[in-house]
Amino acid sequence: MKSETSFERQGQRLLQVGMALILYSSIEGFVIPHLGSQRIGLSAHTLSALQGVFLLAQGLMWSRLKLGAASSRVAFWCSIYSTLAILVAYTIAAIWGVGNETIRLMGELPHGLARGAAFQEGVIAIIAYSSAPTGLAAFALMLWGLRVSK
Repeated sequence: MKSETSFERQGQRLLQVGMALILYSSIEGFVIPHLGSQRIGLSAHTLSALQGVFLLAQGLMWSRLKLGAASSRVAFWCSIYSTLAILVAYTIAAIWGVGNETIRLMGELPHGLARGAAFQEGVIAIIAYSSAPTGLAAFALMLWGLRVSK
């Protein structure tokens, strides 16, 4: 009973964070013209909407996962962290208008990114790259949790 309540609560939180990201995407769209890089601002806008929809879907499927209490907590927090970390990295890059070392394609596009100071590039890289292992861990645990029991 306790873990069932925990799964329901985690699913509800995923739905709430998903809606918050869709709201963020809506608001962030208004500030795109005022960012250091409008192109990456648009990318952050699109990314937050995509992540919001993904978290909504994840929240709806959460109660179907066959995971223990500890593994569901790990999957939940890894998913939240990886989602927010990459969005924060893109948002910082959009505000500063730098980050070409980490988000290379954006530097090649019109109104893309410039190369920033070592500190700026380092902050963006650390935040962006930290989202990958946590996201992969969350995805692997969710895939394992969706296994069919015989």
